[in-house]
Amino acid sequence: MKRGTLFLVVGPSGAGKDTLLDAARARLAGDSRFFFPARTITRPTDAGNEAHNAVTDAEFSLLSAAGGFLLEWKAHNLSYGIPIAAAEAADAGRHTVVNVSRSVLDIARGRFQPVQIVSIVVPVQILRTRLAERGRELADDIEHRVMRAAAFNVAGPDVTIVQNDSTIDVALTRFLGALGV
Repeated sequence: MKRGTLFLVVGPSGAGKDTLLDAARARLAGDSRFFFPARTITRPTDAGNEAHNAVTDAEFSLLSAAGGFLLEWKAHNLSYGIPIAAAEAADAGRHTVVNVSRSVLDIARGRFQPVQIVSIVVPVQILRTRLAERGRELADDIEHRVMRAAAFNVAGPDVTIVQNDSTIDVALTRFLGALGV
């Protein structure tokens, strides 16, 4: 059986990764070729806009020690993990689509094949507006995120750039195209 592709979705905060993942998950519901596992995160269930598996720091450490994660990283004082079920799905021939930090891209490239990276990009002014509208950061924090986004560059033959500068329908069509749909 041919192994499924591990699609790693990256982009700056506010680029629309979760919105596109949610829309793709809904559009591909019932398509057994694709698997969209929820991330495990050390934050409360009701925090953020993402459906995730909420765990404590201690629970995360136990899961990590038991080999429960395909990939894991720390960011913004939180721990994030992609469940090992993502690797199992890929081994079973399913394409697995996950939102990850760019800090794990080289690790994933070294451990798993085939890997495709989908980099969600957005113009600076649209990003600034989205970050302000979600109301989670102060103005200084927004500018810090915008500066980090300007430095955000993912490159390589396994990278597809998806511009998220229009409607959700246009962006979803682009995103699905990157997934080969």
